[in-house]
Amino acid sequence: MAIHEECGVYGILGSADASRACYYGLFALQHRGQESCGIAVNDDASIKCVKGMGLVSEFFTKDKIADLKGDIAIGHVRYSTTGESSPANAQPLVTQYVKGTLSIVHNGNLTNAITLKSRLEEEGAIFHTTVDSEVIAYMIAKERTTSPSVEEAVRRVMNEIEGGYALIVMSPRKLIAARDPYGLKPLVMGRIRNEDGSDAIVFASETCALSATGAELIRDVEPGEIIIAEDGEFKPMPSGLVKPCSKCVFEYIYFARPDSVIDGISVFDARRKAGALLARQYPVEADCVIGVPESGIDAALGYALESGIPYEKGFVKNSYVGRTFIKPSQEERARSVRIKLNPIESAVKGKRVVMIDDSIVRGTTIANIVNLLRSAGASEVHVRISSPPFIRPCFYGTDVPSCDKLIACQHTIDEIRDIIGADSLGYLKVGSLGEMLGEEGHHYCDACFTGDYPNIDSGIDLLIKGGSDLEK
Repeated sequence: MAIHEECGVYGILGSADASRACYYGLFALQHRGQESCGIAVNDDASIKCVKGMGLVSEFFTKDKIADLKGDIAIGHVRYSTTGESSPANAQPLVTQYVKGTLSIVHNGNLTNAITLKSRLEEEGAIFHTTVDSEVIAYMIAKERTTSPSVEEAVRRVMNEIEGGYALIVMSPRKLIAARDPYGLKPLVMGRIRNEDGSDAIVFASETCALSATGAELIRDVEPGEIIIAEDGEFKPMPSGLVKPCSKCVFEYIYFARPDSVIDGISVFDARRKAGALLARQYPVEADCVIGVPESGIDAALGYALESGIPYEKGFVKNSYVGRTFIKPSQEERARSVRIKLNPIESAVKGKRVVMIDDSIVRGTTIANIVNLLRSAGASEVHVRISSPPFIRPCFYGTDVPSCDKLIACQHTIDEIRDIIGADSLGYLKVGSLGEMLGEEGHHYCDACFTGDYPNIDSGIDLLIKGGSDLEK
């Protein structure tokens, strides 16, 4: 697996310990972005923001958290999908304008960001980052000058931006959460009961961040919905946008933590179901089933239960090494695989092994893993992938590479099998994705597997032809 991840957002209103709650929320969302992190708090109508490169636990010291005083906070963990990797592109973004100060955190990509940025620059805007999140911040600040409220400014901006996004905006007294009308990016809302009996309202990318901070899940933010949190209460506000629901199926395959529930569907259950489907679609005689940590493990359990082949823990993972895709070069990615994963020789030696992983992008990482199993003495390695082949890039916040870097665009499945050194190879069938989610009629985006992009208006054709980098 060598695919860039998305980002994670967290926001809390009405807690005397908002920055600490935000810290723990971001820690729970660390899997969504390991490049940079940041927290902004609102204290007496002024916003203080601390952000930088690195992991949450490494960057945020006890003193930094103690210095972030306020009862409203928003936070972000990032992996770059638009814009370069630099401290300037870390979030939250703080914007000062004629009516005060706003801060935002954003997960996703805008498909019309290039057009919007050019228009803003023609009107005199000066950009300090290369991320599309700054485009959103400028537009909200601009609309706020003529809007009766921040939430109305957000609503107006949602009618202009296109793509996938989960957005939290912090004003001096409010949190405003918004989810794109297609529902591409997840966003949930929860409640923490304070010691004085009041409520703190929480927004997060996943329910695991609610659990980590003691928040009770209220519900998912609906596609196209705006929710305003103020004085311990929340109020929904429709954006007026109605689009066909296209939730990202890759959240269930790879992005989300297995203990999260997204739009009412357990991530763990979806992955285990994917493994069971693989066992039906690609049966094989074998001695054990193993999973590539982390997201391959749940699918491996499902494969083992369905097939009756014993499950074994096949790898030891070094938890202190980040995911392989965050390494800037292919050579470093290959080296980090050897550092991060070590096969358990006694579990695989002399055995016919079914190895489950979540996806194949370039093929280099999985080839290294297959080679590790061979070196540990596995007599056969049968690879099963709990997603269909990647054949198209994603433009909504998942940095799936262009077609020339996708192995499934250049080779047949038999050729891929030979390239990675497996005895057999099977991908989850595209038609099984609905069954994996437990709802045959569930609406989801599978464009990276099919090329069938949601109808996201003007920007998508330009991106398909010319790429997705905002810096262009």
